[in-house]
Amino acid sequence: MSGNREDEGRATDTGPYLYDDGPAPLHTGTPRAARGLILAILGGTLAVAVAMAVGLPLVKGTPEEQARQVTGVFLAALAQDDVETAHQLLCEDERARVDPAQVADVYAPGGDGEVAGARAAEVGGEPVQRVAVQWSDGGTSLLTVVSEDGPRICGTSAG
Repeated sequence: MSGNREDEGRATDTGPYLYDDGPAPLHTGTPRAARGLILAILGGTLAVAVAMAVGLPLVKGTPEEQARQVTGVFLAALAQDDVETAHQLLCEDERARVDPAQVADVYAPGGDGEVAGARAAEVGGEPVQRVAVQWSDGGTSLLTVVSEDGPRICGTSAG
């Protein structure tokens, strides 16, 4: 029994220890200023923001292109008697004013329509797009397109 204690005592006295001298300091070098890294991060963030602002119209299209596209989809939905889709493309005020069953009567008085052009305008101090539509009966009208959770049809007038 005493032999075992001696063996145990020797094993603990002679073996390598994990922390002989205590833990070493973690940061032994000279401290450096991180100004360069901070400036690089800020500069990179600014570059990404500018790239997004410049690239967004390239991805989504100009307001005129968006207005032409939404008007084309709107007219195609009306031509196929898909009044639910056409109704969803109206702005919030128009959806409240016009029932889905009335959309074709209010917005497509001349039969099937085709986009003839678009131009920027201002209504009540807000920028809008006026999209000219040529109807199959020979008439024309202007659809007003506003930006409301994407481009939306928000009114019509005789062209």
